[in-house]
Amino acid sequence: MVRFVAFDAVFFLLPFGIYALWLLASRRPVNSVAEWETRTIGYLALAGAILLVAVLFAFIHFDTEPPGGTYIPAHMENGHIVEGHIQIPP
Repeated sequence: MVRFVAFDAVFFLLPFGIYALWLLASRRPVNSVAEWETRTIGYLALAGAILLVAVLFAFIHFDTEPPGGTYIPAHMENGHIVEGHIQIPP
C-alpha cells in the first residue's frame, strides 16, 4: 500500500518539482509566496492529476496478461526459486 501511495505522490508532485526547477533556472525565489499564486497551484494540481491518471492508465493497459492464462505460484526447482507467473495456453 505504501508503494502505491508513493507512486501516486511522485507522479502528482512531478509538475510542482518541474515548476520549482524552472523558478530556480530563471533565478526567481522558490520560497516566495508571489511565485506560488493560487492559480498557479491550481494549474499544477490539474496537470499532476492528469499526469497521474495517464500514467495509471498506461500501466494498467500495458501491464496486463491476456485472459485465459493459468497462474503458476512461486516454487522451488533444483534448489532455485522460480517466481510466480501466468502461463498462457498454446
